[in-house]
Amino acid sequence: MTDATGAIVAGVDGSDEARRAVRWAAEEAGRRNLPLHLVFAQEAVAITLPASQSLFDQIEEYAAEELEKAARIARETRPGVTVTQERSRQVPVPALLELSERAHTIVLGASGRGGFTGMLIGSTAVAVAARAACPVAVIRRRPDGEPASSGPVVVGVDGSPTSERALAVAFDEASWLGVPLVAVHAWNDVDYLSGLSADYPLPEPGSGNEEQRVLAESMAGWQEKYPDVHIERVIARDRPRTLLLEQSQQAQLVVVGSRGRGGFTGLLLGSTSQALLHHAGCPVLVVRPED
Repeated sequence: MTDATGAIVAGVDGSDEARRAVRWAAEEAGRRNLPLHLVFAQEAVAITLPASQSLFDQIEEYAAEELEKAARIARETRPGVTVTQERSRQVPVPALLELSERAHTIVLGASGRGGFTGMLIGSTAVAVAARAACPVAVIRRRPDGEPASSGPVVVGVDGSPTSERALAVAFDEASWLGVPLVAVHAWNDVDYLSGLSADYPLPEPGSGNEEQRVLAESMAGWQEKYPDVHIERVIARDRPRTLLLEQSQQAQLVVVGSRGRGGFTGLLLGSTSQALLHHAGCPVLVVRPED
């Protein structure tokens, strides 16, 4: 197996979405002077009937062709980037999770060749984002189909440990991209009250001093570490997913923790990260907590 330690890893499956992910991954690897590792993961035969040798050969030929196509796309996108290839005999999710143990970032298309028509995001992207050991970028486009190639980096901040990790990743991305960072914090997450009856009185909005404090404490020290990054703070009494989805329409990347302070214990992905993976208007980078 080719060593993917510290590399940007991109999943390849022959789909247009995967090719977009390869382009994004090549740009990321080139900016950071990191290697790009392309992986085509699929069992040799994913059918239950006996298969002929010719079918085995066709599968292997297809995998080799798609890896070569992806490598050409990567080098055309970012000349000079170091590209390695891997043909994994595992199914995609276990293969990518294994690579995430030593990769810098996993990059996937929003939906792959194996997805069902009408699905907003593929099951592989959701499963890997929920369980990977490193950040996972899922490459989404604008509603009009155009790539999100401009705008700030947006990060969701809620004061949780996972949010702190997301903030660190977001500052790093904004610095490498040379763009502003928009830190988004929800004043009141009405999801906390979703199990209550409609007659339950919502708390009246106050001065917002507590929410200002949460955001200020979360941001403390980061401006000194990244003096080149211009910061914009957005605080509102709304659902985090609503604010972040709105901001994603003008951003080039949204960074979010896999599960924030409002999630239920045991859930690998919270409602906010799920909503962004399905509906964001730009790529989404999901950051999981440290084990």
